Amino acid sequence: MNLLVTGGCGFIGSNFIEMILRTKQSKVSKVVNLDALTYAGNLENTSDFVHNEKYIFENVNLCDSHRVLDVLTRHEITHIVHLAAESHVDNSILDPSAFIESNIVGTFNLLRAARQLKVKRFHHVSTDEVYGELGNSGKFHELTSYDPRNPYSASKASSDFLVKAYFHTYGLPATISNCSNNYGPRQHNEKLIPIIINSILAGKKIPLYGSGTNVRDWIYVQDHCDGIWSVLTTGELGETYCIGANCEKRNVDVIEIICDELGVQSANCVEHVKDRAGHDYRYAIDNTKIVEKLNWTPKVAFDQGIKKTVEWYHERY
Repeated sequence: MNLLVTGGCGFIGSNFIEMILRTKQSKVSKVVNLDALTYAGNLENTSDFVHNEKYIFENVNLCDSHRVLDVLTRHEITHIVHLAAESHVDNSILDPSAFIESNIVGTFNLLRAARQLKVKRFHHVSTDEVYGELGNSGKFHELTSYDPRNPYSASKASSDFLVKAYFHTYGLPATISNCSNNYGPRQHNEKLIPIIINSILAGKKIPLYGSGTNVRDWIYVQDHCDGIWSVLTTGELGETYCIGANCEKRNVDVIEIICDELGVQSANCVEHVKDRAGHDYRYAIDNTKIVEKLNWTPKVAFDQGIKKTVEWYHERY
């Protein structure tokens, strides 16, 4: 397997490559990391495996279709895991243009090159945000109707539909996964859990949108990476798999747990700020399909994952 990972200098991408090179070395001949090194990509995230003989880095933007095709051709890519994406909702509200270019045009360029070179597997990593929001009950599943509520989720929904179209129209051997909120080492500082940890360590107030009762379904990044590998290698072509850990938490509860881990009082750490536009109330994933069909299960409990995450940021603060 000659594996291309897009966005491998980002949070999930770097954790995925590390997992492959640590536990799946016998299954891959090379792992090519294609990353444009935008603000969310960081070469430091690859420091643990940069010297691995099977690892190759290509500083390429997916919007450059000629260079994308060149990378796939030179490295004789057989399998693709497409993780590269602009992913911050607040930024997409302020300026959607980068999200349209990267998440839609970039995905199209990659699909076109993959089809031309007849890759064996194309796995597209998406988000549960394409499904919109939930009320107090119910969970997202593979047949949930798409209902994106902000430019970020709309751009990811568009990329999902492009992948589906390339499977049905051209027979591209593709799969999709829609995952819940990730957390863990190497996550960008703009995301909720790093903001909470770094604010506490800096002695600053934690900015909390609205009442803080919005609910997210959390999964430790290494469990997500294991799920991606399962879909890439054993998933049925043309199918979508929802990946989640059945771990719903209100934002205020996440803050409380992290404050306890760091030994501070949450009441003294929080500053309520104006709620953001289009702030979805609740997400939750029904992971039945991937558990039953691919025999995948999450292994890291939230308290264990948070402990590991806090330790990682604390060491680097």
